[in-house]
Amino acid sequence: MYQQRLPIILASKSPRRQELLSAMNLDFKVVLKDVDESYPEELLPAEIAVYIAEKKAKAFDEDSQGSIIITADTIVAYNGEILGKPEDAHHATEMLTKLSGTNHQVYTGVSLICNGEMRSFYDTTEVFFNDLSPEQISYYIKNYKPMDKAGAYGIQDWIGMVAVKKIIGSYTNVMGLPTEKLYKVLADQSWAV
Repeated sequence: MYQQRLPIILASKSPRRQELLSAMNLDFKVVLKDVDESYPEELLPAEIAVYIAEKKAKAFDEDSQGSIIITADTIVAYNGEILGKPEDAHHATEMLTKLSGTNHQVYTGVSLICNGEMRSFYDTTEVFFNDLSPEQISYYIKNYKPMDKAGAYGIQDWIGMVAVKKIIGSYTNVMGLPTEKLYKVLADQSWAV
């Protein structure tokens, strides 16, 4: 059983990540910093997610004395193409049309930093979509405004209830934070001294 001894700072504005940490019964506060999320072109999807999570964590290095800082980055990969957050409704429509009737991978990289020591990991989930009609895609974009979500969708939204046929892997990973892996790292605090 994880006994929280140190304050936790979540460096993410994602309401889903905040919900997940709350559901884990963790006490935390949210602190944000702007970080450049560019990455080297040659990286594989899992490496991109970890690279950006670590970049975010390094921005908090000086703030990590006596606290555990958690950062994360989630990306969607479809046939080797990285689908980030859509720029507008048209871009979101393009993304969801690609994902319709196919499968894709969701990668979340997570970094924890405490007293200058960093631990990073990632998780991968395979997501299978049913066919989506143009009307369904339009309805989702208008009513759920998925502009802040990688791949232009949130599995916990309406689209997850009607379009996700199955997943292989962690559900919380698709939401943006693989909680079971995070719990294991938090429980082993030998690194956070």
